[in-house]
Amino acid sequence: MKYIQMNKIVLWSVTAALAGFLFGFDVVVISGADKKLQALWQSSDAFHGAVVMGMALWGTVIGAIFGGIPTNKFGRKKTLLAIGVLYALSAIGSALSNDPYIFAFFRFMGGLGVGASTIAAPAYISEIAPAKDRGRLVSLYQFNIVLGILVAFLSNYLLSGIGDNDWRWMLGVQAIPATIYTLCVFIIPESPRWLVSQGRIEEAKKVMKIVSPDQDSEAVIAQMEDDHADAPKENIFMKKYRFPLMLAFLVAFFNQMSGINAFLYYAPRIFEEAGLGEKTALLSSIGIGIVNMVFTLVGVNLIDKVGRKTLMFIGSIGYIISLGLVSLAFYFHWSGLAIPIFLFLFIASHAIGQGTVIWVFISEIFPNHLRASGQAFGSSTHWVLAAVIPSLIPTLFSTIGAGTVFLIFTIAMVFQLLFVIFMMPETKGVSLEKLSKTLTKE
Repeated sequence: MKYIQMNKIVLWSVTAALAGFLFGFDVVVISGADKKLQALWQSSDAFHGAVVMGMALWGTVIGAIFGGIPTNKFGRKKTLLAIGVLYALSAIGSALSNDPYIFAFFRFMGGLGVGASTIAAPAYISEIAPAKDRGRLVSLYQFNIVLGILVAFLSNYLLSGIGDNDWRWMLGVQAIPATIYTLCVFIIPESPRWLVSQGRIEEAKKVMKIVSPDQDSEAVIAQMEDDHADAPKENIFMKKYRFPLMLAFLVAFFNQMSGINAFLYYAPRIFEEAGLGEKTALLSSIGIGIVNMVFTLVGVNLIDKVGRKTLMFIGSIGYIISLGLVSLAFYFHWSGLAIPIFLFLFIASHAIGQGTVIWVFISEIFPNHLRASGQAFGSSTHWVLAAVIPSLIPTLFSTIGAGTVFLIFTIAMVFQLLFVIFMMPETKGVSLEKLSKTLTKE
């Protein structure tokens, strides 16, 4: 019986985590169309970076800032359904676009889905997962992100060169997984903690009996009700929540200051800057996707064993070494496979550390009644930087140079290491309600 119950939780978690697959696919699929779109519409570096390439990320910022509203008001499940619809419309619309402004509009729409998914999916999974398995189950979202990234790189490689409009196929094919995901969301129940927040206690009890069969569901629900009692008069910016707010900000800030999104968006361009041909650059991008997935799997398997803090420590060391080597490679014009190898190490460091940890950690550190709002804050920080940094990459590469850009990322990761050592708490194996009391400063 226990096996069947756990299988249900895994199935629900995987379904919600599929939003991450669409997130990863959406973020990276544009890399295959990058230079073709700039040539097609004769865009300047600034316009191409900020509008054509960057508009999806600005949509993600809006989705992250306001995604907590539907997640709280309409529930995790309905928000996840809406996300699937946004992805599908974005894929079809951007593939059929004939000018950069309409293209940017549909990419913006997909970005809304990405931003909202970083709130709704981790929140949903963290709220149905048993404490001992929460890290592994929430990090399925990240695993699906990297799987989506790998499939997008592979899809771009396979579709490259099939015709002058190959970029349309690269972007439009996402409508297929988006539709499948949307249909799958219908099978999952609503989060018990959200049901409690809406006063739907009997429905919450039914879900909790599946989620935690070994616990007294009446007592667990009562604890949730107690946690929710302050909801009407509290917000994440109150003094008592300053510590979790600062943790969410710093984890999200350092995530993007590693340069991860800038790299994923411009992987083929970076490889070409390093002297690889177009086709070889696309093939190297697939290698990045494989390394990302393998090391994310390692992180997923370790997160509930060694903890979030240890993974972040390992990732920070790897960041500093790999980014430092990439910077040196550009400064001293090292040729051949040096830069791809260093960037594989960078991706491995990200996957096992920040990649695995960020969405798990942010979904754990806020109390139930403020979780969606807290995640919206963390996600907004993440996505504002994820919009700004990639938008600047074409201009920065042509002005200060790739070596200096990667040096800045290296220095930022030294500060992340200090944050992990001296400030970051460990959250593995602790119930959400207990974490809420531990991290709140009355």
